[in-house]
Amino acid sequence: MKAHSLLLALALLCSACAQTPAKTAAMPEAPAAPLRIATYNTSLYSDETGGLIAELEGDSAHARKIAAVLQQVRPDLVLLNEFDYDDAHRAADLFQQRYLETAQPGGGEPLHYAYRYLAPVNTGVPSGLDLDNNGEIGGDGRARGNDAWGYGLHPGQYGMLVLSRYPIDAAKVRSFQLLKWNAMPGALRPIDPGTGNPFHTDQVWSQLRLSSKSHWDVPVTTPGGVVHALVSHPTPPVFDGPEKRNAARNHDELRLWREYLSAGDKPWLCDDRGHCGGLAQQARFVILGDLNNDPVDGDGRHDAIVELIEHPRVLRYPTPRSVGAEQTSLAYAEKGIVRRGAPFHATGDFGPKSGTMRLDYVLPSVGFSFVGSGVFWPDNNSPEAKIADGSDHHLVWVDVR
Repeated sequence: MKAHSLLLALALLCSACAQTPAKTAAMPEAPAAPLRIATYNTSLYSDETGGLIAELEGDSAHARKIAAVLQQVRPDLVLLNEFDYDDAHRAADLFQQRYLETAQPGGGEPLHYAYRYLAPVNTGVPSGLDLDNNGEIGGDGRARGNDAWGYGLHPGQYGMLVLSRYPIDAAKVRSFQLLKWNAMPGALRPIDPGTGNPFHTDQVWSQLRLSSKSHWDVPVTTPGGVVHALVSHPTPPVFDGPEKRNAARNHDELRLWREYLSAGDKPWLCDDRGHCGGLAQQARFVILGDLNNDPVDGDGRHDAIVELIEHPRVLRYPTPRSVGAEQTSLAYAEKGIVRRGAPFHATGDFGPKSGTMRLDYVLPSVGFSFVGSGVFWPDNNSPEAKIADGSDHHLVWVDVR
C-alpha cells in the first residue's frame, strides 16, 4: 500500500510538471500595469492668506468635488495646479486626509498618496519693483498682485502640489523659481508699441524672474524606472496691455521646457541650487500642467505650445478628448463663439467671452508606449457631471507603459 501511494504521488507530481512548464527566457513577460499620469487645475485657492486652510477645515463642497474626480480617475501621479501653498503644508494635509482619503459623493474608494512634493512659488511674493510700470510699487488689489514676482494677492496663491503613489526623490528635485528672464538667450523682452522702447526699465528687466509660479523637475521612482515630472503653470497670456508682456512671458515659460529637453550646453539654465544645464538625453519625463496656451485658439503665442508638443523627445499620441468638451464647445458655437480647434479636445470652459480651449497637458516622453488617455468631462446630462464642475478646468490623464 505504501509503495502504491508513493507511485500515485509521483504520477500526480509529474502530471503537474507537464501542465505547468518551467518559465524560460524565451517566454514573454506579462505586460506591466500602465502608469496613469494626470494634471488638474483645481481652483483650490483663496484671495486671503490662510483662506484655503479655513475652507478645508470646514466642509468644502468644492474640495469634495475635486477629490471625487481624483477618486474616479485614480492617477498614479498627478499635478494639482492652483492649490495654495503654505509653509506648514497644512492645506495639503487637510485635502489629503479629510477629502482624498474619505469616500466622496460621486467619487470612489478613498485615495491615498504616500508621496508628495510642494514648495514656494513666485505668485504673491512682493518684488519691491514696479513690474506693471504704473509708477507705483505695490498698492491694493490687482496693483499689488501685478508687482509680485508672479501675479497673486499673497505668497503661495495659485501654488502647485504633486501627489504620487511612488517615491519622489526630493533631494534631486530641480526648481527654477529664481531664474531670471533675461538669462534666456533671445528672451522676448516686452516692447511698448507706442514708443518702441522696452516696457520694463533696465533695472527691472535685470531682476525680473521668468517663472510666474515655478518650474520643477520632480524625479519619481516608478516600477518602470525614474520618470521626471516637469511641472509648471505659466502665466495666462492676457491681463496685460498693448505691450503683451504676459503673452511674451507665457511663451518663454513654455520655451524653458523646450530648452531643458534639447541637447547642448545650457550654461544659463541654472536651477535654484546653482546647478546648470538641461535634462539628460536618456531620461524619461512627462510635462504636466495648465500651460495656458491653446495650439490654435485664444490669445497666446501658439508657436510656443505647438513646438513643445512637437519636440522630438515628446511622444506622439492621440490628443485626449471628452464628450462634455464637445457638447459645451458646440453649444458655444451656436452662440457665435466658434473655435478652430477640435471641440472634443478642449480641457476647460472659460465663460461666454472665451468659450472652451485646450490649456491642460500631459506630454510623456518617447520611450513610453501609449495605452489610453482622456479628459474627465463627462456627458453634461450624466450623473458624473455633478462632480465635474469643481473647476473651470478638467482633469487630463494619460496611461503609458
